[in-house]
Amino acid sequence: MSPSPNPSGFLEDASFNQSPAFGDIDLFSADRPLADAAARASLDLAALSACGRDYGAAETLDLGRLANENPPKLRTMDGKGNRLDLVEFHPAYHALMRKSIGHGIHASAHDGSDRPAPMAARAVRLYLATQAESGHMCPITMTHACVGALRSEPALLEKWLPKIQTRTYDPRPLPWWEKNGVTLGMGMTERQGGTDVRANITCATAHGDHVEITGHKWFMSAPMCDAFLVLAQAEGGLTCYLMPRYRPDGSQNAVRFQRLKDKLGNKSNASSEVEFHGAWAERVGAEGAGVRTIIEMVNLTRLDCAIASAGQSRIALSQALHHIRNRSVFQRRLADQPAMRAVASDMALELEAQVALVFRLIRAAEHAAHDLREAAYARLLTPAVKFLVCKSTPQLVYESLECLGGNGYTEDLPMARYFRESPLNAIWEGSGNVMALDVLRAAGRHPEAATDTLSRLVRTADQAFKAGPLAQSLEQILKSGAAERRARFVCEGLAKLAAVAALVEADSPFAALYAETRLGGSPFAQFGSADLGSSETALMDRALAV
Repeated sequence: MSPSPNPSGFLEDASFNQSPAFGDIDLFSADRPLADAAARASLDLAALSACGRDYGAAETLDLGRLANENPPKLRTMDGKGNRLDLVEFHPAYHALMRKSIGHGIHASAHDGSDRPAPMAARAVRLYLATQAESGHMCPITMTHACVGALRSEPALLEKWLPKIQTRTYDPRPLPWWEKNGVTLGMGMTERQGGTDVRANITCATAHGDHVEITGHKWFMSAPMCDAFLVLAQAEGGLTCYLMPRYRPDGSQNAVRFQRLKDKLGNKSNASSEVEFHGAWAERVGAEGAGVRTIIEMVNLTRLDCAIASAGQSRIALSQALHHIRNRSVFQRRLADQPAMRAVASDMALELEAQVALVFRLIRAAEHAAHDLREAAYARLLTPAVKFLVCKSTPQLVYESLECLGGNGYTEDLPMARYFRESPLNAIWEGSGNVMALDVLRAAGRHPEAATDTLSRLVRTADQAFKAGPLAQSLEQILKSGAAERRARFVCEGLAKLAAVAALVEADSPFAALYAETRLGGSPFAQFGSADLGSSETALMDRALAV
């Protein structure tokens, strides 16, 4: 009988086969798919490595735990019955907001500070930040995206932009012009309409140079933002407005928070139900053009959903790889067990595709203003990429959790929090069916551009996989009466084809492997069922290169 590795016999000492705490890691440099994407975009790798160390610090990762264990609280009134409408956050949330605004994730894509690829540089930092904590990214993303909508009202943008572009987080409840920096939120959906915003009943009444809005919003996240883009019905139809928390005379605007949502995850972020009682607001864009005004904002938030979901996949997989490299079972490290290697490497292959696809879409969005083909790619692929990446992430996070066994299911480790967070991005800014129908809509409105985009994807993907039959099937369905019923097949097929093409463009040695395992006709869908052969070690090492 072999001697016990725990000679003292005390239970407290029986930690010799537990993986050490995950932290104090450069989340950028240890992520080879991400670092390669950044190098392809000619980004400042040293600066991004510093950002990776910041978000990978044990102290920063623990802020994520604290912010979620101590969720925000709504104070509607003070003890004397005076209206407050304030949400109180734990100091950890404020620390994370200060960090991410300091890194410019809320505004750097608009201020010219990142050349030559500002959207790509910001995307890397977003991908890193969400690994530390996802909930606080909601106001960061919305502030970034709202600038896109405000461009339709140049005078309003000029007034607000200096406060938006500061790198100072200022949570004080003050009129926006008295603050050192501001954040912007949005309120679009209502109880009776949800995704169908044209069914909104909130109304705007003209009062000279502004309107007063009466109605409600069923979801308005980050209610402590300094202003919100909201949709309301005007005489000319559904219109977009900017509603500050304070009126021009410095008094509190008539924005009344009813309660905070009790959500599955995303606990650090406050999501509110709100009523407007004649709230002061200014029009953004033309009257009746509310949907057209917010469309760029929606595309930007959808892109952020895909980026953030890829980041969530990566931090969960990193925790799993860290654990299996430091845990032994049956006299061998878990990372050396064939069955575990099959699962971990398959997840790493999925991450390779997620990162390549997301950053290919970012490149298209970056060049869309002056390249018609890239604009067509972004228009068709944005909903498809959001669909695929955001819906793949929960399964990848779950499998990563399972790699830790029972420990993964406990609240003492972060995997349970990651899992609760993982479905959100697939719902935010349009759930799966909405994304699939948007792909059909984009193809229907611009059929020639969609056909050209599909042909280009096939020519590229053909270097790794015979993509013609899939493309023909997609085209036939798009032209048939069954397109809406098969919308998810079209959306997923298009996105996976684009992922193969993105891996080819990235000169990835795993392009053919991804294509064979995801498009090769195998009926097996669980991670670990594919035969990745000699690629297992390389994939695992690239996902967490430490």
